[in-house]
Amino acid sequence: MLYTELKTNQGIHGLTGQAQDGLCTLRWLWPRDAEAVYIEKVTQMSAVGEEGYSQSDQPDSAPASLRLYTKEEYKANNGSYTERVDHFGRMTYTVYLTYEEQGETVLVRQPDGQNTIELSAGKAKIYYSIKQQGTWFGKRKTVRIEVHAEVPIPKEVLCYVKKEGGYATNKDDGIIYPFAAPFQAGRNELPAIEVGKNEYVRLFFTDGRTYGQMYELILE
Repeated sequence: MLYTELKTNQGIHGLTGQAQDGLCTLRWLWPRDAEAVYIEKVTQMSAVGEEGYSQSDQPDSAPASLRLYTKEEYKANNGSYTERVDHFGRMTYTVYLTYEEQGETVLVRQPDGQNTIELSAGKAKIYYSIKQQGTWFGKRKTVRIEVHAEVPIPKEVLCYVKKEGGYATNKDDGIIYPFAAPFQAGRNELPAIEVGKNEYVRLFFTDGRTYGQMYELILE
C-alpha cells in the first residue's frame, strides 16, 4: 500500500464525528469521482472488549489499521460510517481517498488535515476508598486502599502520595509511591500500608494530563 500527497482541492471535506452511547458516527463530503475510502483509526484508550480494530489495553497510542469503505456502503448507511466503540479514551480518525495505480493501492494524504478528526469515547471511572486504623497512643497506623475500576488499569496510571500533617493536594505535594501490579476490572483490595500516626495517603494519576483524558478518579 502506497501513500501520495493530494495534488488538487478535490479531497475529503466536511468531516464530522460523534461518539455517543457506544457508537461512533462519521460523515464527510465525497469528491465527485471517488468511489471508496480507507478509514484509519488510532486510539489512546483503555479497552473493554476485543472487537474493533486498532485497540490496546495500554495507555499509549495503539497501532493504526485501515478499513475499506465504499460510497455505496456510505449511502446504504444513511450517509454515514458507524462503528461500535467498546473502549474509553481519545480516538483519531483519518479518511483517505484511494485509487489503484499499476496494481498498487494508493492512499491520498491531505496536508490541510480536513480528512482527520479527533473524538472522545468518554472516561472510565476509577473509584477508590481509604480506611485508616490505629490506636489512640500508637505511633503507627494501618491504611487500607480499595480500588473499584470499570476497566483494567495499568499499574503506571496511578500512584499514592503520603504526606505528613494532612492529605496531599496533588501528586507532588508529598512522597510518591508507585503500585506494584495492575488493577483488574472490579474490586481491588490492596495490601495494607503502615504509616506514621500523623501521615495521610491519597491516590493520584501519575500523569494527570495524559490519564485524566481517559479515566476519572473518584474518592468514595
